[in-house]
Amino acid sequence: MATLTNAPALRRKARRERLRTLGFLSPWLVGFTVFFGYPLIATVYFSFMHYNQIEAPTFVGLRNWRYVLEQMPLFGPALWNTLWLVVVMVALRVVFGLGIGLLVTRIKSGVGFFRTAFYLPYLAPPVAATVAFVFLLNPGTGPVNDILGNIGIHAPNWFNDPAWAKPSLVLLSLWGIGDLMVIFMAALLDVPKEQYEAAELDGAGAFHKFRYVTWPSITPIVMFAVVTGVVQTMQYYTQALVAGKLASGVSIGPGLVIQPGYPDHSTLTVPQLVYSLGFQNFNTGAACVLSLVLFAIAMAVTTLLMRKRAGLLSAED
Repeated sequence: MATLTNAPALRRKARRERLRTLGFLSPWLVGFTVFFGYPLIATVYFSFMHYNQIEAPTFVGLRNWRYVLEQMPLFGPALWNTLWLVVVMVALRVVFGLGIGLLVTRIKSGVGFFRTAFYLPYLAPPVAATVAFVFLLNPGTGPVNDILGNIGIHAPNWFNDPAWAKPSLVLLSLWGIGDLMVIFMAALLDVPKEQYEAAELDGAGAFHKFRYVTWPSITPIVMFAVVTGVVQTMQYYTQALVAGKLASGVSIGPGLVIQPGYPDHSTLTVPQLVYSLGFQNFNTGAACVLSLVLFAIAMAVTTLLMRKRAGLLSAED
């Protein structure tokens, strides 16, 4: 009888707890719906529509998908450039960032100076950093080629050469390696010193201490750097666009539409192609198809990396 009497009160208490939980979750739910859920649903919807942002959208079925996957001539180069940057840029940034982090943590004096020197380039705005880098690597007036020429090295044309344009973007990303350096420094300083002392007592050298002490401790941080690097590089847009426009020497003015990817589409990425289709050519349907393809590739790569056997975490972690 007491249980039956308390049943309404228990139900009200459970309802209040659910409402309280929903209240705490509401900021995330609103943000997820507004900034991810709705845009994703709208992108899928417009991928099956002909929509020029002026007239009402009309259903065209798979026509946009066939156009992008079978007929668009720049889709292949843009996808190749994006995947190339993902593989090369992310790998070198992780290796270089870890190396700088190890170097700075081992320095006995002047640590503050070196940390500041390596971190400051990361604080530069992307456009300003790209403008400065294109100027430094300018084959005609840049100081880098002059220095290389004075020591007898034949300098490349950097952003003006299709074979060197993407490696130049990689050098630009390595110049701003300060974010990964700070992350890896925090991870390296968090490794227990007792483990290093135990390894020294067992006769381990520098390589074995890194292999069996440092690496297992920082593997989750390396995983984080790789996954976030892949996601960011999949969205690579500003630096490639600004570098291509500056290197081409074309004056940018009001109403002037410049095709991205200079030179010879070597710096064209999928995000640039999405912008060009959606906001310059007003082909919203094809732009949405490209966005979904990029989203699917990013999800597939991220899922592969997050798997314990296929990713960077060992089965024991």
